[in-house]
Amino acid sequence: MDPQDVEYEPVSVKEVLAEMKDTAELLIDLSYSAVLNGSDEIAREVLELEGRMDILQLQGRMSLLMSARSPEDAEQLAPVLGVMGAAEKISNAAGDIAKIVLEDIGMPDAIRTALPEAVEVLVRATVAPDSSYVGRTLRDINMETEMGVRVIAIRRESVTGKRRWLMNPGPDSELQADDSLLLRGPLDGISGVFEDVTGDAYEPLEAVEPPIEDLERAVDSIILMKDMSELAVDLAYGAVLFDSEGVAEEVHELEAEVDALKSRFEAWTLRAASRVEDPVRLRGLVHLASATEVISDAALEISEGVLRGIDAHPVVAAAVEESDEVIVRLTVATDAPLAGTTLGEEMVKTQTGMRVIAVRRASGGEWVVQPGPTTELRGGDVIIAKGTRAGSERLGELVGDEQEFEI
Repeated sequence: MDPQDVEYEPVSVKEVLAEMKDTAELLIDLSYSAVLNGSDEIAREVLELEGRMDILQLQGRMSLLMSARSPEDAEQLAPVLGVMGAAEKISNAAGDIAKIVLEDIGMPDAIRTALPEAVEVLVRATVAPDSSYVGRTLRDINMETEMGVRVIAIRRESVTGKRRWLMNPGPDSELQADDSLLLRGPLDGISGVFEDVTGDAYEPLEAVEPPIEDLERAVDSIILMKDMSELAVDLAYGAVLFDSEGVAEEVHELEAEVDALKSRFEAWTLRAASRVEDPVRLRGLVHLASATEVISDAALEISEGVLRGIDAHPVVAAAVEESDEVIVRLTVATDAPLAGTTLGEEMVKTQTGMRVIAVRRASGGEWVVQPGPTTELRGGDVIIAKGTRAGSERLGELVGDEQEFEI
């Protein structure tokens, strides 16, 4: 994208920030999906969205420069520039991940077949004209409750042929023929939904014999880095929204942990290189780890203004609120309905519509990132969840905490 193609025009900084936030989060999912599926098509869409992000940040920065008329304005607007720059950094990191596929930088095929066993499957499916989902809303289909699969984005073409992504589609979003859905969920659920959407059977990648005995160790490290980086981004926006120094400090801790994981992963890769026939095939692992670490760095940049005690311009909070999703931090009371039960037993996602993305243990303070249905909650644990405001109130009742954040 040539920056000279972008000229100044009056734009809403709030709308630009909101679109940059949603686009950055979608790019993380798309880029990893491209690697998981070895998909050139998805990788090219990542680069297309990265180009859109370049335009957004240029338009936003020009509008901010036009708005600053005094030192006080500059002080308030500086964190806004930081948030824009961080979102663009996430976009660039996603582009680097996509290039692992497009430029065939090097990735053991066994990684692609091992990853789906460690994480939820992320696939793209096009709605067939004769699909039973055509003309129905996500609420009516109810695939998340029945199959554990959620639609995290919809790509749709207008009558003029212009493509656009609908990020974080809500329950009232109606599916149309030829919509391209980005689906995330367990393999069993994905298989059923994929067939209902496309009319074709879902064919997972065939297992490949790993070239290294302890490849699962590398898989675990990559998945943990990705999960912690995504969590850091979510928490960073929450810290800005609620001006919470405590949550911003948790972002700092996550970023430090990702740095440590990357260092250990690099050491593992160097040792593994001596045990494979073609060490060049490991280059993609290094690129993937480096790009993931950049995402966690960007999350820290988003929350940096909060950590430094600089009041962010209200437009940042307004932009975060543009999304229907909220991020909440709740403490589990010892006598709460959820204390001593698992997330699956109480069907938290079904009852509240909230997705618990992390649990911080009361004893030891370690993180359980992307907890599953078998994760047990205990009194004193802190949970981080995303969902609707109504859902957050219901979740607060289940954990016995009405505060969205404990500062």
